Amino acid sequence: MSVTLYQLDGCPYCEKVADRLDELGVEYDTVWTEPLHSKRNEVKRVSGQRGVPVLVDDGMGVTMAESDRIIEFIESRYA
Repeated sequence: MSVTLYQLDGCPYCEKVADRLDELGVEYDTVWTEPLHSKRNEVKRVSGQRGVPVLVDDGMGVTMAESDRIIEFIESRYA
């Protein structure tokens, strides 16, 4: 199982997701993104948009954005 969180340093929404993953003991990789939207090409390639956070759960075949939606998903999957 591979979980990856694309996030931006200092982003409160990203931190909210990372904190919840940590609380649930979910192992994940972090990909730190560029501060400028126009330079977030990897996020765009993975998710079709440039906003963060983005969670990729290879085990479930899921890629999603929006912190509240991501938290809802990880709670239903890992809690």
